Amino acid sequence: MSDDELYRRAERKVDEKIGFYKHLYSYIGVNILLFAINAITSFGKWWFYWVTIFWGIGIVIHFLKTFVLTGKLEDNREEMIQKEMEKMKK
Repeated sequence: MSDDELYRRAERKVDEKIGFYKHLYSYIGVNILLFAINAITSFGKWWFYWVTIFWGIGIVIHFLKTFVLTGKLEDNREEMIQKEMEKMKK
């Protein structure tokens, strides 16, 4: 693997991590704002937690894709490319 390819892969991983952190920060900020709006306008009739729950599921999926499954997906991708190349040679 060339240095250029390594650099591009590393750059892509860093961009994915930065994207996750931006997503997480916006999740936290928006949910704090929604909680405040909910507490001020309709205290006792809580609705903000629905957004928190479902958006939180998205955050967990984004986390898994970015930090847990990233190496496995890359390795699997490389294997699939090699298999396709072998098929094309036949």
